[in-house]
Amino acid sequence: MTSSIYDLSLPSIKGETINLRDFQGKPLLIVNTASKCKFTPQYEDLQDLWLYFRSWNLNIIAVPSGDFGNQEFNENEEIKNFCLKHYHINFFLARKSHVKGKKAIPLFQWLGKAGGIMAKPKWNFYKYIISRHGQLSSWYSCLTRPSSKRFVNAIERVAYDM
Repeated sequence: MTSSIYDLSLPSIKGETINLRDFQGKPLLIVNTASKCKFTPQYEDLQDLWLYFRSWNLNIIAVPSGDFGNQEFNENEEIKNFCLKHYHINFFLARKSHVKGKKAIPLFQWLGKAGGIMAKPKWNFYKYIISRHGQLSSWYSCLTRPSSKRFVNAIERVAYDM
């Protein structure tokens, strides 16, 4: 297990590699997502956040997963098309991955270790805010909307922390 988030990478939905070292010195928001969940409309809030905070170098990575209620399409192409058609997503979208248990990808193993047992995702749309220094700053469950004042304040703290 790596001690630095910047040692990790994951495949993008376009077939490229998302190297987390490319985000050193930038705030990062990681979200496990699903296309057929009651929280899926949070994609709209995430897109709005990205558009607003990208001038502060905020990057967002959505990691689709079917781990909770099998609420994700089976094919990555379906996921990509859904996100583009319904939410006009243009932040980073990873390939469908496991985010819980022994099959969890290294990124979610790192997040679970950094945040402790309570930070491990228990449903879709868990949100993880990473500081410009590569540390887990805070995490939020699916019940916290990305547009909520509390969440936006947390993004502002890492966005403005130079």
